[in-house]
Amino acid sequence: MTNPQLLWLRKNLFSTWYNSLLTIVCLIFLFWVAKGILTWVTTQAQWAVVTVNLRLFLLGRFPQSLYWRVWIVLAIASTLGAITWGVFSSKRNLTKSGLAIFSLIIGILLIVFPLDLTSRGYLLLIAVLLLISFLLGKRFTKLIAPWLSFIWILSFPIIFWLIGGGFGLQSVPTNLWNGLLLTLLMAAVSIVLSFPIGVLLALGRTSSLPVVQWFSILYIEIIRGLPLIGILFLAQVMLPLFLPVDLRLDRVVRAITGLVLFSAAYMAENVRGGLQAISRGQIEAAKALGFNSLFVVILIVLPQALRAVIPAIVGQFIGLFKDTSLLSLVGLVELTGIARSILAQPQFIGRYAEVYLFIGLIYWVFCYSMSLASRKLEKQLSS
Repeated sequence: MTNPQLLWLRKNLFSTWYNSLLTIVCLIFLFWVAKGILTWVTTQAQWAVVTVNLRLFLLGRFPQSLYWRVWIVLAIASTLGAITWGVFSSKRNLTKSGLAIFSLIIGILLIVFPLDLTSRGYLLLIAVLLLISFLLGKRFTKLIAPWLSFIWILSFPIIFWLIGGGFGLQSVPTNLWNGLLLTLLMAAVSIVLSFPIGVLLALGRTSSLPVVQWFSILYIEIIRGLPLIGILFLAQVMLPLFLPVDLRLDRVVRAITGLVLFSAAYMAENVRGGLQAISRGQIEAAKALGFNSLFVVILIVLPQALRAVIPAIVGQFIGLFKDTSLLSLVGLVELTGIARSILAQPQFIGRYAEVYLFIGLIYWVFCYSMSLASRKLEKQLSS
């Protein structure tokens, strides 16, 4: 036997009689489970609960006449994401297999999802934009890379203007921001805000100034000792008590505040782990070259510390994205909240499996995408 695959199978799965027996039993069990799932998915599950309510899952009660604004937001986010991906993949060429997979995904989305003709046109246009943006990111990496963070930050107010309205656009109150749209907005804003706060808290905890150090320690340990759901309730109920009577914060803003406060404490500990990995000799060498403390931190310590803890930071981002599901408990109708509303529809009562499998798939797609981006970033920075 010379085939390497067959040799590997024989060595690892059929090396002895009991290993062979165990392998056969496991294969029978996996076949039985896969057959049961496939049978349920194709013959028993009632996917009408998903297809009929697809708009509710994605956009909730956002006015249908203003969907064009959401498509523009999606185009902006996709374009920037593709440019970023292109910048980080500048040393790799676009392969035929990669292009085929991309075309296959777009084709499945266009065929499987019950979208009207206009929506299919928007989706196709965004797919073309994705491809062009990716190629632009690869082609003009040196020109785009220094401005990438600034462009991303600049895109946030534009996105919020398009969704919320004002300044010439029809206003859309936040109680109409529902479903996946609200989940993504909450997660993105919380991640962007909690990251710098977490870095400052980590630097504060390692500071030589006792007041700064003890404040950071006190904040981190108190927040880490509380459950997220408690902080969310406190942000909804207690936060207005500390504000002037005529200042009423929106529920979405209060929820973001709770998520940011919670996530920043964990982020600080992740970053502190990276700070401790930097040897004292590098700091002393930088000071010997004439750098002051601020430049030592910004130019020497932080870049290395953050690079060392990228997996932990991305893990925190993924956790924060999934934690947004708790917002349904404080009255916000994000993806999990809208799922509960759909399950209350008389014609779909009891369709828990289909609904929760669908939103589970959505969560997985975004979490895996973040994980994939993290691996790409690590590889790019280590090369």
